[in-house]
Amino acid sequence: MNWISKIAFNRNIRNETPNKELAQELIDTENKQGIKEISEYLYDKNKSISSDCLSVLYTIGYNKPELIQDYTDEFLELLESKINRMVWGSMIALSTIAPLKPDYLYKRIDLILRTIKEGTLITEVWGIKTLVNLSISNVEYKNRLIPILFDYLEKCRPIDFPKRIETILPVVDSSEDNEIIDRIVAIKHSELSDSQAKKLKSVLKKNRK
Repeated sequence: MNWISKIAFNRNIRNETPNKELAQELIDTENKQGIKEISEYLYDKNKSISSDCLSVLYTIGYNKPELIQDYTDEFLELLESKINRMVWGSMIALSTIAPLKPDYLYKRIDLILRTIKEGTLITEVWGIKTLVNLSISNVEYKNRLIPILFDYLEKCRPIDFPKRIETILPVVDSSEDNEIIDRIVAIKHSELSDSQAKKLKSVLKKNRK
């Protein structure tokens, strides 16, 4: 079967539905050959084709990351792409793979951190999820990365604060960490709208250790 014919661009459909359908079909059948075929178009000269293929792969990653972990090097390389869509799409893929290959990704932590710092908001959001997953996997990684996570938390926009703190809380597991969270919350609280403060209260109640 020619799997590449099923991506959105090749079906002349201008939304993500075909990519999501293809990802689900590849997941349901655990079709590694089909996934390999899609991965071979990540560097296609046609940006729409490469973008669609990345979309298929990170959608697979949401649900069954073990099926795309063999393409970790490709995702890391694409973090240095000049096309933002490829950068943040690759960061999404890496965030799903991080629990499976933490040591491998940590070897490239400088690249990941640089990409988060220089990237778009969506790259930052998924990059932070990548850092959280790496921190959960290894206390040494956590000790280096949690100050960076707290720094992003302090600097994020009020509208993003409840969701950002929800992302970071799974790695907050000591009294010292919780004290820092309390300090950041106290500082940021005055910047929040009523609805944002209500959301924050709900997040803390549900997720606080």
